[in-house]
Amino acid sequence: MNKRQLLRLAALAVPVLLLPLAGSAQEFPPRKAVTLVVGFAPGGAADAAARLIARKLGENIGQSVVVDNKAGAGGNIAHQLVANGPADGSMLLLGSIGPLTIAPHMMKLPYDPFKDLAPVSGGVHFPNVLVVNSQSGIRNLADFVALAKKQPGSVTYASTGSGSASHLAGELFAQRARVEMIHVPYRGGAPAMQDLLAGRFTAYFAAPPTALPHIESGKLTALATTGLTRPAYMPDIPTVAESGFPGFAALNWYAFVAPAKTPAALLDRWNQEVLKVLRDPGVREALNKHGLTPHPTTRADLAEFMKQESDKWGAIVRERKITGE
Repeated sequence: MNKRQLLRLAALAVPVLLLPLAGSAQEFPPRKAVTLVVGFAPGGAADAAARLIARKLGENIGQSVVVDNKAGAGGNIAHQLVANGPADGSMLLLGSIGPLTIAPHMMKLPYDPFKDLAPVSGGVHFPNVLVVNSQSGIRNLADFVALAKKQPGSVTYASTGSGSASHLAGELFAQRARVEMIHVPYRGGAPAMQDLLAGRFTAYFAAPPTALPHIESGKLTALATTGLTRPAYMPDIPTVAESGFPGFAALNWYAFVAPAKTPAALLDRWNQEVLKVLRDPGVREALNKHGLTPHPTTRADLAEFMKQESDKWGAIVRERKITGE
């Protein structure tokens, strides 16, 4: 075999040798451990949803999906981590309404949720529920508003962080009710709930998974929910809208996103896997018991939904002159 033939064989061999390397970038499931990042402390609604979904995802793909809680800054720390994370399909984020569509209007972030994160699928939707300590003497929303108007600035309400859904629900309510309330941000739903039970602040626009056990035990009084209709699991609790504030709506939601540079083929595959889990009857029942409604979507539908939410809450942030705390 002469030199020219050897060179020709070598040229043909190079693409073949590179095939495994090219394929590995889009291998599914990834060979490395899969991580589902959550922006809040264990024990809250995001954590409950993430663990239920991660367990079934792991079963379906035959590989563990590890939930990693990165609490702080209203979830922004976790979102920045994933925005800068590996784009090989090994990292997903259960993103939330605050960092994805509210916080960008309040502060300069080290990431852009529409450029640095790629939509995968909707996750879950749910209304918040406005709760107070049962020892407060507040029995309904009218009592709460009366207290806020009688003692301006004395009513305090907790949230899962500046720019979170619970924060903006409070801001929207203060705007509609024309009352003053002091915002107290926390690092997640669980620590906020602990302090409400201890009587350290007046109220909390809480996620149902965090609040329901304490409502049922009688430790908390539920004043109203923030959706347009009463959820099936809280049929006796009126909405804010039907309690004197027509049209009031402040839904909370979580959605699956990934690092923006993740190959489209992997994003599409993760979309398929998430949809399969969220449509599973057992998973749906478990989420419903936590007060969470599955909301599977296409990648394109999630992108459009995020834009609509960003426009809505951006207007509230500007009108209320809300900035990062």
